[in-house]
Amino acid sequence: MPTSLAQLLTETASAHAERAALKLDDTVVNYAVLNEGATRIAGLLKARGVQPGDRVGIMLPNVPYFGVVYYGILRAGGVVVPMNVLLKGREVAFYLRDSGAKLLFAWHDFGEAASTGAQEAGAELVSVKPGEFEQLVMEAPRAPEDEPRESTDTAVILYTSGTTGTPKGAELTHENLILNCSVTAKTLIDVSEEDVVLGALPLFHSFGQTCGLNAAVAHGACLTLIPRFEPVKALEIIARDKVTVLEGVPTMYHAMLNAPGHEEADTSSLRVCVSGGSAMPVEVMKRFEQTFDCIILEGYGLSETSPVASFNHPDKPRKPGSIGTPIKGVEMQVVDEDDHEVAQGEVGEIVIRGHNVMKGYWGREDATEEVMRGGWFHSGDMATQDEDGYFFIVDRKKDMIIRGGYNVYPREIEEVLYEHPAVSEVAVIGVADDSLGEEVAAMVVLKDGAAATEDDIRDYVKDRVAAYKYPRQIWFSDELPKGPTGKILKREIQAPSETEA
Repeated sequence: MPTSLAQLLTETASAHAERAALKLDDTVVNYAVLNEGATRIAGLLKARGVQPGDRVGIMLPNVPYFGVVYYGILRAGGVVVPMNVLLKGREVAFYLRDSGAKLLFAWHDFGEAASTGAQEAGAELVSVKPGEFEQLVMEAPRAPEDEPRESTDTAVILYTSGTTGTPKGAELTHENLILNCSVTAKTLIDVSEEDVVLGALPLFHSFGQTCGLNAAVAHGACLTLIPRFEPVKALEIIARDKVTVLEGVPTMYHAMLNAPGHEEADTSSLRVCVSGGSAMPVEVMKRFEQTFDCIILEGYGLSETSPVASFNHPDKPRKPGSIGTPIKGVEMQVVDEDDHEVAQGEVGEIVIRGHNVMKGYWGREDATEEVMRGGWFHSGDMATQDEDGYFFIVDRKKDMIIRGGYNVYPREIEEVLYEHPAVSEVAVIGVADDSLGEEVAAMVVLKDGAAATEDDIRDYVKDRVAAYKYPRQIWFSDELPKGPTGKILKREIQAPSETEA
């Protein structure tokens, strides 16, 4: 097995030089060109003083340049620090300063934020602009070979979203990422050189990197890219490029299901669909599978777990609503506040250990010790486990609502709301209440042309759950706040002051 993530490209380029590696509409980069570009980037970095172990930032959208720079950094022995392209100057500065990155590759359209951040952090900025960047790359010296790395060396530092404070950088090793992409690609999705994978997930995110970029490159598949997810465009690319593997977060599946003209979309090439990033509403899964005649396999993981930890394995019974069972080489348990395993069917926190768990948080020994108690990574996700060993996410630990001493899990209420015929999307949150501590509230997006009142929605849920669980506060919105991967951002939701129970 390779000890460096860069060797995935080296080996595939040797075996499949002429096959398409990355595609963006009419632009096709084969493995020979991707490999040569990475070799030149490695030479450029070495010429600019980057040593093995040095951190290098990438602030690029889903364009072929991302792959060239990503593997070039790894080939030079550097550590990749992927960054959201929508970061502002002060945020860019934080990521660069915190990681100690020496250099930042940034897309020309985000030049101002990148320049401001790099200047504040004292990092060198390399602008990636089509036409000019190719010239820079081809003028760079070639790195003769991959810089040797140990499997336990850090390959990528992925910053968490920082929902509970300052973002923390999860150190993922070469072994973490090689094994996670290998297990995912071969035993779960069965990726081969004949496959075309839709690259709609942001490559700066762990899901897009491991299951998209690295899985495709490791097995000679083609990754067809979408710089910014649009459901109509995604359906067009699936038909145009005969996409066989579709990977996305639940909101992407929801968006395609509601895209104009989706009934006529040709998705006959799809072999498998994978969902992760957040819990897939069962109703959305059912509708998507019926509409597009394909199976969705749901998995689970976090940035800290490279990211895949569990999956609905294709050779085992699938349970809609479940995140499946642990992948090969990974263990999961459900534990109580004292880290004791809970009884079957009881709610507890998911803890994980195995080859996928990060080395630790960069420069944050205290935070690492807190989440790695007893040798298990504590996920912060609440779940149950059934008699067959399948895990079912109940909710994020921090999202749980405590109403008058009773625990209410938003996920359960959201599942009921998604069954309402007028509801398109929904997010359930807790809002402060003087007498109960917290009250259950729901932000609802209705389907186009549908009508419903607050009372309609409230009564629908009231008839289906215990009296303490149904949302007393309900309000309607045109859309829910979402992050770059399409994940619903509950921390940005605030109940309007005029909402009444």
